[in-house]
Amino acid sequence: MRIGYTLSSEEFTPAELLEQARMAEQAGFEAFWISDHYHPWAEAQGQSPFVWSMVGALSQVSALPVTTAVTCPTVRIHPAVVAQAVATSAVLHEGRFVLGVGTGEALNEHIFGDPWPAAQVRLEMLEEAIEVMRKLWAGGFVNHRGKYYTVENARIYTLPEQPPKVYVSGFGPRSVKLAARIGDGYISTRPDPEPVRRFRDQGGGQKPTQAGFKACYAADVEEATRIAHERWRTEALPGELNQVLPSPRHFEQAGTLVTPQMVAERVALGPDPQVVVDTIEEYAKAGYDEVYVTNIGPHYRQFFELYSREVQPALS
Repeated sequence: MRIGYTLSSEEFTPAELLEQARMAEQAGFEAFWISDHYHPWAEAQGQSPFVWSMVGALSQVSALPVTTAVTCPTVRIHPAVVAQAVATSAVLHEGRFVLGVGTGEALNEHIFGDPWPAAQVRLEMLEEAIEVMRKLWAGGFVNHRGKYYTVENARIYTLPEQPPKVYVSGFGPRSVKLAARIGDGYISTRPDPEPVRRFRDQGGGQKPTQAGFKACYAADVEEATRIAHERWRTEALPGELNQVLPSPRHFEQAGTLVTPQMVAERVALGPDPQVVVDTIEEYAKAGYDEVYVTNIGPHYRQFFELYSREVQPALS
């Protein structure tokens, strides 16, 4: 299993993200996820740098592979423009860049006032968007007139040697089936073996599977719980709320129903390395090939020290 680190664009400044990238590589992490948001989930997180600026900057500070986790290439940015951004990113990272995609959240995608489509429509839009991007990555001029997108006389001139890989995020049966059918890999955030099995059985075969989770380092579990509850109580919101709530203000309102204990059930808390080791092993048992961990809160330097000194040796 490859162990990577998640760069949380919702919570850290551009400079902090680059510092984390350098430190994560030095600590022994093998790859990066980076989140793609227009808004943070909550005001307490407080950041949201543009992912494509950060992906370019990462190419200058680290040689580790990078995956967006995840980009929605359907509403906020036209897939033809995302295709150009991805192609440039793949060139900068010398083929080590993967586009992770999903159907998105209203939090990030509704900003122009467009109606937020139903889940099935979003899946259709995602499939067509991937089709458009792959046409453009194949080279030459592209004309496309589909159900959701039109491209006319478009050509991407700066292309990597090989077309970028597209990993598809999915949680429900329909999205996992789509990932298996058209994705080059699969992305999730749950240590559940059933979606992995479904992905492989429905056409995913031995394609790579990625998943991620959150940790929060602090001097004790109580302080870690406080920080995680303050900044990431959205981790414990049920159902489709994460997909349909339109602004951080609404997530703040929904978050008042989330207790510290509910967050504690979703986040690896405190200074004990075994908690992180056990969580990673849970994802390994679920069948994931790669697992990505992020650290919530200000104590990321201490988290990297813990990982290098105790977590990584325990996983060897």
